[in-house]
Amino acid sequence: MNFSRILSISRPHFWLYEFGTFVIGVLIGFLTIGINFSPELIVFGLYFLIPANILIYGINDVHDYETDMKNPKKIEYEDVLMPEHHKSVQLWILATNIPFIVYGIFISPQAFIALLLFVFFAYFYSSPPIRAKARPGFDSLFSGSHYVMTGVFGYLLVVNDWSLVNWILVGSALLWTFAMHAYSAVPDIQADREAGVPTVATLLEKKKTLLLCLVLYVLAFVGGALYSSWLFMILGIPYVFLVLKSLKTTDTQLFKLYKYFPYLNAFVGAVVTIYILYRLM
Repeated sequence: MNFSRILSISRPHFWLYEFGTFVIGVLIGFLTIGINFSPELIVFGLYFLIPANILIYGINDVHDYETDMKNPKKIEYEDVLMPEHHKSVQLWILATNIPFIVYGIFISPQAFIALLLFVFFAYFYSSPPIRAKARPGFDSLFSGSHYVMTGVFGYLLVVNDWSLVNWILVGSALLWTFAMHAYSAVPDIQADREAGVPTVATLLEKKKTLLLCLVLYVLAFVGGALYSSWLFMILGIPYVFLVLKSLKTTDTQLFKLYKYFPYLNAFVGAVVTIYILYRLM
């Protein structure tokens, strides 16, 4: 399997999720102790741009083959990884991730703990024996936690002190990522049921899952406002409209809305980044 195929497996349309979270963590670190550039910021910026996504989505595709074959979203919007390519993808995951993890041994122990937590949550979200994505509740927890650990890792690369982590902000970020995962699981309800994969969405069904997303988003952006600025409340408005719109759609219409979801996340992430940069000026 060539590198271009591996790149497609890593979901380029989702690259900004991990990379953007890392950048925001770094910038918040700059707000805490001042701007302090280091080579590690460049090294791990590259890691969370591509190799980390190869890990997340490569493991997902290896262990989700049976579900993916029954999922229209996967077949039409992304791709299905056939069994004969699974070993090759696993080798690519090792080749692209191990060097960065080994490099992490030589950074601060504080930051290395966060890096290992990211790898743990990202890997065992899809992989046995935990396979959190097939355990309702744990699916959102593991999916959300690997994104948040990326931001915490970026922060600790700069600050190097867990005691300075703002847990209100971390909790708000977790709620946001929980909602993001739960919303993404709604278009997969039918395919997951046919494959016998229980998720938060198959457990609660469409309406209750979307209502849960609504509550989580509101709490997340209220927490963001308490941490920093009422700007976060304004940024929550598009998510409220998206969820309310989704409640009134058919499954086909919901899938069309879902296609815009990454763009909304990228837009909100960009606004937050610009806001932090403004505060740094």
